[in-house]
Amino acid sequence: MVGRRFYASLFGLLFVGLALWAQTTEFAPVHDTLQRFHSVVYDLRLRATLADRPPDPRVVIVDIDEKSLMAEGHWPWARDRIAELVSELFAAGAVVVAFDVVFPEEERNSGTTVLERMALESPEDERLRERLEGQIARFDNNIIFAESLAQGDVVLGYVFDSGDHGASTGELPPALRVVPPEPAAAATIKTAPRYTANIPQLQQAARHGGFFSMQPDSDGLVRRAPLLLRHAEAIYGSLSLETLRVFLLIDEVEVETAQLHGETTIEAIRIGQVLIPTDGVGNVIVPYRGPQGSFPYISATDVLNGEMASEKLENAIVLIGTTAQGLKDLRATPVSGVFPGVEVHANILLAMLDGIEAVQATDSASSMVVAPFPSEPSWAPGANFALTLALGLFLALALPFLSSIWLIIVAIGAGAAATSLNIWFWSEKGLILSLAPQIFLVILLATFNATFGFLFESRNRRQLKEMFGQYVPPELVERMNQDPGNYDGKGEDRELTILFADIRSFTTISETLGAGRLKEMLNRFFTPMTEIIFNWRGTIDKYVGDMVMAFWGAPIEDVAHARHAISAALAMLEEVERLKPEFSRDGFPEINIGIGLNTGVVSVGDMGSRFRRAYTVLGDAVNLASRLEGTTKYYGVGLVVGETTFEQARDHFVFRELDRVRVKGKAQAITVYQPICAKEKGTPELEAELAAYREALLQYRNRQWKEAEATFNSLREQYPQTHIYALYLERIEDLRGAGLGEAWDGVYERRVK
Repeated sequence: MVGRRFYASLFGLLFVGLALWAQTTEFAPVHDTLQRFHSVVYDLRLRATLADRPPDPRVVIVDIDEKSLMAEGHWPWARDRIAELVSELFAAGAVVVAFDVVFPEEERNSGTTVLERMALESPEDERLRERLEGQIARFDNNIIFAESLAQGDVVLGYVFDSGDHGASTGELPPALRVVPPEPAAAATIKTAPRYTANIPQLQQAARHGGFFSMQPDSDGLVRRAPLLLRHAEAIYGSLSLETLRVFLLIDEVEVETAQLHGETTIEAIRIGQVLIPTDGVGNVIVPYRGPQGSFPYISATDVLNGEMASEKLENAIVLIGTTAQGLKDLRATPVSGVFPGVEVHANILLAMLDGIEAVQATDSASSMVVAPFPSEPSWAPGANFALTLALGLFLALALPFLSSIWLIIVAIGAGAAATSLNIWFWSEKGLILSLAPQIFLVILLATFNATFGFLFESRNRRQLKEMFGQYVPPELVERMNQDPGNYDGKGEDRELTILFADIRSFTTISETLGAGRLKEMLNRFFTPMTEIIFNWRGTIDKYVGDMVMAFWGAPIEDVAHARHAISAALAMLEEVERLKPEFSRDGFPEINIGIGLNTGVVSVGDMGSRFRRAYTVLGDAVNLASRLEGTTKYYGVGLVVGETTFEQARDHFVFRELDRVRVKGKAQAITVYQPICAKEKGTPELEAELAAYREALLQYRNRQWKEAEATFNSLREQYPQTHIYALYLERIEDLRGAGLGEAWDGVYERRVK
């Protein structure tokens, strides 16, 4: 009983570790699944805490609805009619009018149309035509609309597009003045390469403009909205932000930044004395106050025909938008599957106005108030990690000692407590903390402890490992049979070159294949790999899952073991490329491998028990070879070798020095290299690239950051497929302001295996 509880707790702690890893990893399948779960929990929590509040009169939506389209005709309406709408709104007391629509094309002058028809039908009536030409400006609805925009504070909407195709149209409003103009903060703001804006005549008359672009989450729901976007190195504000800025008569906004993991993030946007919390790139989480209809709606046709109560518009901010189905401004949101886009902007605007009122209520010129937006602060990941760890440790250590009924009670109680705490942070503090990992962990640990008798994966894995451990290389058997007297099986110390080769993303591959297909794929992969190793006089040590370990120099002595190992590794990489189209044709996933090679003195011999023995190697050089294999993905190369391997084979291959690194478990730094090809296969272009790279590396280690950055940038532009250049550019960015001491020697601390 004690043993069962011990192993149940041990596996529980393992699950806790997995949950914490899932919470922090960027591995796409895990990260995306957890993010989707987080979004579902967020939506449920939002809908559960929405209050039933009356419409707020400070923001009024003038709706181009189905009723308006029936009365006024299809959209777009004649611009003299829209000009009447604007005039009626200002006459009724509106303070600011903002358009959640865009006018990217000029309206054709009806007078021009008449003249063209007259030219065709009555070409002889030149006198009348001349009189009409003198009055043609009176029929230009663009001028009429522009004049109406100039009579008050109007914010015209426009659209930014993240696509790379097509040309921009219209004229953007003046860029937003952002203080301080930090390049790092500006670079954090998302870039929009294209836009669809209003014609210059209208934009210049209105003077102000704000984008109403929204980017839904991966599931199509609008939970966040950008307040800032960047185009051609200039920063522009959203429709809601610009409307508030015009309402407050403020010329600029301030950006509050912070450093997170060495990168600049935008913590908040300050407008006046109000701080608007953002997500790091200038997005806000939309503060939905209720379902559709949480704001006063007035049909546009009622405004045009004087059929509305004018007091509804007095001192109000008016957003002109649409709820008509055919005008395609209905969004999917956590609140509703069909939600007007204009009301999304209204929710954001109202939250900022609430912040303004809170400032006014303090009656202090220096008070700062945080607008009531839901926020996910920079410390939220740490808090999520700590809460998940505390809950997981409690359940992992407590549940194995409980009876079935108490296990259920405690699991439900723990889940309820985590949920209640999460909702308290949300409703009382406006903080978004992740609940998904905690709920997932409660379910996982409760299910595991309730069905522990059915879980025997660890025993199956041990059996599989034992089967592979009995593998003996054919060359060793042949040598022992030919000269058994010269082979005693005792361990000895010998300099060897050790190889570790591993299939990348094997977990993902194994999840997509059944057991039979996975076995077939591995057999077809390992067969040519083994043949290459044997052809270059190598000895297979073992296969473990998707990994093959081999060594050169034993049992048959080989003075060129380093050179033969590199030749084999390069041939293995070439064989993988040859296998890719073959595997694709047969329905297998694409495979890529990482190979680590290291040369050193190790203990080699026949080791094990009287039940099972294996010819294998042990020693520090073996561990380093394994760690070098683990660095291939980090450096973006297929093969990494250690210093000794490089020294023994440098005259036969072209190498690229990758880094000076201190790997996990090692106090002394080593230099690692990438063998590129045999000497005779080198080209002048390759030598020129490597010469430039060596110069950049020297500049980097001499802390000549500007020169190194320029050289690495040039290399990256010429050779974008070579990952190491981008890697060093990232390091330079991190180290430039890190305040390195005099003792820094350019060594990179590699803390993972």
